[in-house]
Amino acid sequence: MMLKRRNRISPQFSMASMTDVIFLLLIFFMITSTVVSPNAIKVLLPQGKQQTSAKPLTRVIIDKELNYYAAFGNDKEQAVREEELASFLQQVAGREPEMYVALYADESVPYREIVKVLNIANENQFKMVLATRLPENRK
Repeated sequence: MMLKRRNRISPQFSMASMTDVIFLLLIFFMITSTVVSPNAIKVLLPQGKQQTSAKPLTRVIIDKELNYYAAFGNDKEQAVREEELASFLQQVAGREPEMYVALYADESVPYREIVKVLNIANENQFKMVLATRLPENRK
């Protein structure tokens, strides 16, 4: 008895459609990540010619109503009083001795408020970085 072999065509799985979906997801996430704002507190920074490459670990923010906010690393900014700022920075310096402190101050903030934060940093030997935005014609 002779058995006939049937030609069975095995189903082929095409990765092309899966690749298209992954590519579209990649584009979607790249576009949406540029829309996300890193700072939830709105501060209009003054313009600067050069940007620093140092990655500050601690952020101090002064908004146009002279409210102080501070955060360490990726933590959310929390409101602090001016009197509490020195103790907050000293506490953070205990966890990270080689920290940089980035000062984000609205361009309408009086200079004396900025100097107060700079004095706190100078008294405690913290490294300060003043945050600025790129000039309009370089964006």
